[in-house]
Amino acid sequence: MTRNFDIDTDPPTPELLEVARKELRETPELREASIKELRSLLKEATDLHYKDDDDFLLIFLRPCHFYPESALKMMRRIAEFKKNYNNLLHNLMPEDKKRAFTEHNVVNVLANRDQKGRRVLLVNCGALWDPKQVSSEQLFRLFYLIHLIAQLEPETQINGAVVIMDFDGLSLKQVKALSPSFSKLLLTFIQEALPLRLKEVHIIKQPYIFKLVWALFTPFIKEKLNKRMFFHGGDMKKFHQYVSPDVLPKNYGGSLPEIDYSGKDWFPCVGKYVDHIGRYNECGFVAKTD
Repeated sequence: MTRNFDIDTDPPTPELLEVARKELRETPELREASIKELRSLLKEATDLHYKDDDDFLLIFLRPCHFYPESALKMMRRIAEFKKNYNNLLHNLMPEDKKRAFTEHNVVNVLANRDQKGRRVLLVNCGALWDPKQVSSEQLFRLFYLIHLIAQLEPETQINGAVVIMDFDGLSLKQVKALSPSFSKLLLTFIQEALPLRLKEVHIIKQPYIFKLVWALFTPFIKEKLNKRMFFHGGDMKKFHQYVSPDVLPKNYGGSLPEIDYSGKDWFPCVGKYVDHIGRYNECGFVAKTD
């Protein structure tokens, strides 16, 4: 099976644009008008610094269903998040996390999309994750870098993404790493500063000890995300009600071959788009001068 470990930046197909019309209100006329209005709003928001070319603005308009004011609010929330977590995100580049990407199979992306055309991110939170080798902060940085690349795919902007969190073999050392501060960081990002359509989060193969982890996350989860979170344990048939076995590897009861690739295979793709990552790093609040 030949795999292409790269993103797809091709323009949307007519079929994809029809999905965008139905789900996001996107039409050529509204797209043009919304880009123009958001560009104008950004110009008035003198405390914000964002690029304003069409493709860049679409990253924020699509998840906001082409409401420019909502897109601006999202951009402001992203700026706030980047300010609050500046120590984690300042000038973050793929090369800084190369070892975590290439030597540890913690974060992976399925080579194929699911049956609804969504990108599928796989996070190994159980026995495959050694927090002594990849800290929870490093885990978040990997997730953050991958989301920056996914932003560039029109198909992902429109169809959205799915996250699978695999807790197989979870033990106390991972539970300790999934601290309240990490829980707040991750959930603040997902709910406030993620310019992608996160459609579903699937928790699978979680053992009884997972209840300790879930107790830490629960206080930070808002209703919208809560409705998109599903818990399956080892019941793959239940999981398949959401993600078809036809697009899943054998690891998850699917008909595709077992996963034989990892972040090491995806790292060259992430490194290929450093220009976009650099541009995104520059976005946020305008630096104050004395």
